[in-house]
Amino acid sequence: MEEIKFTLVSLLAVLFFPFLSSVFLVHSQLLPIVSEHGGNNTSQVQTYIVHVLKPEGVDVLGAENLETWHKSFLPNSTLDTGEPRLLYSYREAISGFAARLTPEEVSAMEKMDGFLRASPSKRLKLQTTYTHELLNLSTLFGAWSTSNSFFGQGIIIGVLDTGIHLTHPSFRDAGMPPRPSGWNANCNFQRPTCNNKIIGAQSFYYGPSTIPPTDIDQGHGTHVAGTAAGNFVNNAEVLDQAPGKAAGMAPRAYISVYKVCWETIGCESTDVLAGIDKAMQDGVHILQMSFGPSPPYLPNSLDEDDVAVATYSAMQKGIFPCAAAGNSGPDPETLSHAAPWDMIVGASSTDRRIRATVTLGNGMEFHGETAYQPNAFTNNFLPLVYPGSNGQQDQLYCKNNSLSGIDVRRKIVMCLVGGIQNIEKGDVVKNAGGAGMILMNFNILGYTTSSEPHHLPASHVSYNDTLQIVNYFFSNSTPTAKITFGGTLFGVRPSPALAYFSSRGPAQYNGNIVKPDVVAPGVNILSAWPVEVGPFPTGLRTDTFNFLSGTSMATPHVSGIVALIMSKLKNDNKRPWSTSEIQSALITTANTFDLDGKPIFDEASSNNSANILQRGAGQVNASYAMDPGLVYKIEPADYLAYLCGIFSNNTQKVSLFTKNRTRCTRSISGEQLNYPSIGVPMKSRSARITVSRTMTNVGDAKEVYNAKITEPPNVRMHLSQYSLKFNRVEQQITYRITFTMKGTHPGAGVNEQGELSWVSNKHIVTSPIYIAF
Repeated sequence: MEEIKFTLVSLLAVLFFPFLSSVFLVHSQLLPIVSEHGGNNTSQVQTYIVHVLKPEGVDVLGAENLETWHKSFLPNSTLDTGEPRLLYSYREAISGFAARLTPEEVSAMEKMDGFLRASPSKRLKLQTTYTHELLNLSTLFGAWSTSNSFFGQGIIIGVLDTGIHLTHPSFRDAGMPPRPSGWNANCNFQRPTCNNKIIGAQSFYYGPSTIPPTDIDQGHGTHVAGTAAGNFVNNAEVLDQAPGKAAGMAPRAYISVYKVCWETIGCESTDVLAGIDKAMQDGVHILQMSFGPSPPYLPNSLDEDDVAVATYSAMQKGIFPCAAAGNSGPDPETLSHAAPWDMIVGASSTDRRIRATVTLGNGMEFHGETAYQPNAFTNNFLPLVYPGSNGQQDQLYCKNNSLSGIDVRRKIVMCLVGGIQNIEKGDVVKNAGGAGMILMNFNILGYTTSSEPHHLPASHVSYNDTLQIVNYFFSNSTPTAKITFGGTLFGVRPSPALAYFSSRGPAQYNGNIVKPDVVAPGVNILSAWPVEVGPFPTGLRTDTFNFLSGTSMATPHVSGIVALIMSKLKNDNKRPWSTSEIQSALITTANTFDLDGKPIFDEASSNNSANILQRGAGQVNASYAMDPGLVYKIEPADYLAYLCGIFSNNTQKVSLFTKNRTRCTRSISGEQLNYPSIGVPMKSRSARITVSRTMTNVGDAKEVYNAKITEPPNVRMHLSQYSLKFNRVEQQITYRITFTMKGTHPGAGVNEQGELSWVSNKHIVTSPIYIAF
């Protein structure tokens, strides 16, 4: 019956859309039907994302006709099981669809006219209040000042994540204006339903779903949404720590929720594309994406990254894509995303610590962290035990059932980070009778520690402290320790610092475009949470908060700041900036120094500062980004030329992004893209590379900028002009930089960095320089 129905639909399409008729007929003749249970099937059915060209001569297809066009690539409408083959028919994000197919069916499809590429769906991973001051958002003088901010009012952030805890006070609509005129996104919540804060709520689970996008099981989406645009909530705290008023970066921005990540399956790329597709149709202004692939499943080329293809379409519509760098640091080349049109955000620490001090029997003290700070825990020294001292992996990490046969009763237990969640380790220790836990970093975790809501007295210490504690344990026949609690402390240095887990560049496949772009607070971030935390939950509270760490937490800080910028421009009746101009404002105003004026420290190292491939342009600065002075604007034609360049004029790959048959009439290499950071390949001693950049004045009408250069150690930089004189707003000036070697080529694989700043009496516009030898 389904096959008959499909034939009728195809015939109707031929009648009403004769330009499609030849395509449908050719497709139906080419593609064989392959049974998933027998016949000529040699492998199992998989879910594929299939990219196809838009039908020629058609500007807009209705939903039914678009689906018909996509079904014409399939052997039939259903599998032998009766399940539909077609899961999603994408309209905005990509030109294509998601369908259940065998590899043999895909091979047959490749011969069809209009086919571009098919790849199996990928499973992406989640990249798991006080930060307002750290990012210069203070109400008095920063980006939240009355004349500047409007708190993000009128801007819609599309949060693609695990859903949301609708009844949390962070998402009440007190003080919110009515939802935008003409907004009609779906709300899958019933009672209670969406309000003037949460103005859309939809789920995507192997196809469009009416399941309410609740977030009780994971909390990740609730935390992310609260960080980006949570409303003001008084008396926020985690187990009485870090008390104060909580708010997202843009507390008056709207939130539209797209649940594309699930506890059981993670974030299927088919569902992610569907969420992006629907968010674009709904008309969000910002895409907030705290997920991505992790090694060894990173893309080797931009055309292999379906999310990058989708966000290219979003960028073309003026929607700002903001994505997490990933949590696979400190190794290089571990970025989850690297497209130049995506704002890629790494994670930094703050100067707040929830102090838990370990004192050893010899009097040495080590300051760690925990959110759970019991008042009644003993101040006496207790025996110290190290289950992993025998080299057994399970005991080293205090995994489930690993402590049976080891007497840990009324003792403090040493556990290495890894293997299972940190809080789970505490449960293992507690269930075995342990009195407390020292959670110890291994080498690559460095100085990054977490203030988690443990279920027993605990302290998470750095790798340097771990070495000394372990040395004490092995050098004493009766080692002892105690844990004391110091509450919430501010002003800890160095801050900000790069978190060990923050993924680092370069991305070899993007043409030397510097990524990540910036870093933002992503360690021990307090935000909304759906359930109570700590050792004694009552199940009665709905206004709970929690600390989480990850580039997932850093990214919504930037999404919220983007909302502030958009809102300011809108309410000041100024020209909306393109996504590239906003990106430029964030990059060129970021801070490369910490609160003490020292270079941002890399917590994965012992004494090294973070470089451009690790922290990008530096820590995002909201106030400066709202008034950058000058911006680097990238036109759509420039992105197209860039794609032609990195794909060596392979028009099939370029057409994935443009959705139409595309000819490459111009191509440029990555360093020639008008990007605010400048990455240049210098592969030989005789290399001489000239790049051009065009700056647009969005500051004062009359302003003069002078160049300040910090050259890479082995490279000389020569400018075509060292002063830029602007006489009007929107005026553009182009300059050129020529890079030559100073001396001996340092060798292949070496990287160096420098900086070019344009300085006026009011603005400093800085471009990071990256040299790849």
